[in-house]
Amino acid sequence: MNNIQKGRAGEMIALKYLIDNKANILETNYRLNSGEIDIIAEINDELVFIEVKSRTNIKFGYPSEAVDCRKIRKIVNTAKYYILKNNLNNVPIRFDVIEIYLKDKKINHIVNAF
Repeated sequence: MNNIQKGRAGEMIALKYLIDNKANILETNYRLNSGEIDIIAEINDELVFIEVKSRTNIKFGYPSEAVDCRKIRKIVNTAKYYILKNNLNNVPIRFDVIEIYLKDKKINHIVNAF
């Protein structure tokens, strides 16, 4: 399984997890030239921008460690555009990371990750 396949598999697992936990999925793979957001969902009346990171092992670190300052800046800028475009200025927001451990079949949902 290559990295693109791992990423897609992780995103599908994260989507199922979110749906099973009553999240309303608004967008998947929301892209702009400036960045991408894996999943945009409504959870408990909050607009949640979610980055999904998948790993088969932690040899190169935990999945969430791949969400560095550069990646955060891209996600935040893309989220700002989404909020403006959809006139969601007064909606509470948060940024989560969902770690997917493919071999162990584990999910770690980090709420308010940044």
